[in-house]
Amino acid sequence: MSVLREVFGPSKEEVWTRVSDEIEANFVNGGLFGGNKIIAKVKEWVITLDTFTVSDGKTSTTFTRLRAPYVNKDGFRFKIYRKGLFSNLGKLFGLQDIKVGFLEFDEEFIIKGNDPDKLTKLFSNSKIRELIQLQRDISLEVKDDEGWFGTEFPQGVDELYFQAYGIIKDANRLKNLYYLFAELLNQLCLIDSAYEDNPNVTLK
Repeated sequence: MSVLREVFGPSKEEVWTRVSDEIEANFVNGGLFGGNKIIAKVKEWVITLDTFTVSDGKTSTTFTRLRAPYVNKDGFRFKIYRKGLFSNLGKLFGLQDIKVGFLEFDEEFIIKGNDPDKLTKLFSNSKIRELIQLQRDISLEVKDDEGWFGTEFPQGVDELYFQAYGIIKDANRLKNLYYLFAELLNQLCLIDSAYEDNPNVTLK
């Protein structure tokens, strides 16, 4: 065993390759500058796991993200993240916390959306709540597109999007995120907010 592996644990590539095998996905080696990614399928949807780095010229911050474009049937949007200091400040500036009717879950998370009834139906799935609660750091939302420097989606296509600080090398956490996306996409169909059709979007 190398000294580096003994100190820092297995590499990102090692963990991600194992995860991709276990969920029957494809591990894509992007080379020195392209970045590694996992591309997985759930029915007709494609889930992409990768990392990206934001720099302000002095410091850089790396994030792990999962993305899954889908055909949004009714324009339903939501965002969920754990409560904390900044989330409480956010409410002071008019960000409303929607309660979905599950006490422990409502106590742990800030949930926002454009349809309270749909939010309640979405999170009535106990498996979704369980998988979200397993994530110690979570920011999960439905996004329109990725802006000027990302992928532009066709009309009617949105993106299920997760991000967290740092490079996630916890194999169980990564697999749980994959299972969470699968449950969410299926539940969005059940509440009549998504189609199972492939949106034919290639993420950058």
